[in-house]
Amino acid sequence: MQNLNIEELNKELRYKTPDEIIDWALTLTKKRIVTTSFGVYSQVLLSTFSRKDKSIDVIWCDTGYNTPETYEHAMKTIDTYKLNVHSYIPLKNREYIDKTLGLPDVSDPKHKEFTEIVKLEPFKRALKEHQPEVWFTNIRVRQTELRNKKDILSYSKDGILKISPFYYWTNDDLDRYVAENNLTKNDSYFDVTKVLENRECGIHFQ
Repeated sequence: MQNLNIEELNKELRYKTPDEIIDWALTLTKKRIVTTSFGVYSQVLLSTFSRKDKSIDVIWCDTGYNTPETYEHAMKTIDTYKLNVHSYIPLKNREYIDKTLGLPDVSDPKHKEFTEIVKLEPFKRALKEHQPEVWFTNIRVRQTELRNKKDILSYSKDGILKISPFYYWTNDDLDRYVAENNLTKNDSYFDVTKVLENRECGIHFQ
């Protein structure tokens, strides 16, 4: 997978539809995952995979700090699209975390440790167990400084091919897609590890 010329492929895929990008990517390997936080536009990618590959491993790193609305959205999405979800939770329970770290502000040095416990360690555990060669994500350009430097195809630190089929779509594009396909947005989503919209939670640094 690391032998692909992703610079040339990104040029070829730039004007392909998300469906066409996914169809191409599904021919590469059976060892594939799709990650989700059940965020605002999560149903866009997940509903697509319910058509393309019902058995794909859907990785959800549940921090335990999601809003009640996010948990409701997650359960409804899983049920509606019959997703093959693998949920990874922190090894330390929320009560312990609250008592030892609390909920650190992003400016607090303890926030890095908090993020490692509730998001990054579970994600590393998921990668170790699933050993994917392809990782489908819903990151898009204009979201963060890091994501502006990516493209439809990129590589993780471990050489996993990351594929973002909706990379060049705007919020307006996604809103139209949601309306046309009778999907649901999760407007109450909030990530305690990211906090600010232009920050990374850390997963995409992996």
